[in-house]
Amino acid sequence: MQRIEIEKRVNAPAEKVWTLLADHEGMKRWMPVREVVRRRPGAPDPNGVGAVRTIRGMGLVLEEEVVAFEPGKRLAYRLTAGAPIRDHAGEVTLTPDGAGTRVRWTVGFRPIVPGTGGLLAFALRRSLSQGLDGLARLAEQA
Repeated sequence: MQRIEIEKRVNAPAEKVWTLLADHEGMKRWMPVREVVRRRPGAPDPNGVGAVRTIRGMGLVLEEEVVAFEPGKRLAYRLTAGAPIRDHAGEVTLTPDGAGTRVRWTVGFRPIVPGTGGLLAFALRRSLSQGLDGLARLAEQA
């Protein structure tokens, strides 16, 4: 099992960070992807539990399902199709930190092809780090 955990302090309140994080189709504004489409709405929030999103980018077309949605605090998802991995689970948590927010993104997965876990973890860590940097830049704009 591969595990990635990255953390970043964002100089913006958790409510502002959450608004960006929970907007699936707006994800392309801060994540290094070409397109994100919500294929199925969640309930009761359209971006909440049960929502399915398709993400195009990095040469892949991924499908993810939201499995936990705690507004202002936590978003968890699982990959359902599109990558050479299995048992992929991701979680983003927001914690107030003074006038800002501490954002933690954790991902666990198993590679389908033995011996590729380290390379896949490196690429995913890089992409997630770029995404958190983009999320911070967008959230910190006045």
